[in-house]
Amino acid sequence: MALPVIRESCGLDDETPEEFADMVCGVKFDFVSGSPGYVGDLYILYGDALSGEPMVLIREDGRLAVA
Repeated sequence: MALPVIRESCGLDDETPEEFADMVCGVKFDFVSGSPGYVGDLYILYGDALSGEPMVLIREDGRLAVA
């Protein structure tokens, strides 16, 4: 919720983390690429509507970033 792109894509205003959790489904993977590439936390968020694409987040320098 701290990333503006997440707030904008979900239409968030002053929602609490608990309210946000009711709006999305999310998973976290301990991701390891089969070739040189990204290794680390991989998050996938999907909204409560069956349209659009999921949002994929990774950690860059300890901060979440859209992949």
